[in-house]
Amino acid sequence: QVQLVESGGGLVQAGGSLRLSCAASGRTFSSYAMGWFRQVPGKEREWVAAISWDGGSTYYANFVNGRFTISRDNAKNTVNLQMNSLIPQDTAVYYCAAKRTGWGMAAHEYDYWGQGIQVTVSS
Repeated sequence: QVQLVESGGGLVQAGGSLRLSCAASGRTFSSYAMGWFRQVPGKEREWVAAISWDGGSTYYANFVNGRFTISRDNAKNTVNLQMNSLIPQDTAVYYCAAKRTGWGMAAHEYDYWGQGIQVTVSS
């Protein structure tokens, strides 16, 4: 069992930056691949980024275009998403998620989810 809690969201102007963090409970955190997703009302949850269990591999959705960086610290049971050059289209609720094996882009592949945190980018 893994419990995930996001933090770091909020309101930022276009062009600004935010750093999301996800704190995980459980002794097996380091064995999970982690992902970040986002969702706006009326749309499906959208994959943003993923990182392998050891942090050695990272993956990004095309729309990230070099603006975001995912990282993890297994000693602290945390995964982060540094978001730079934010645009209004990045406005969404952001979720972190844990996946037992491999990594993936589909929400249904993930086993545990945080409650989500709002990110709002004003123009």
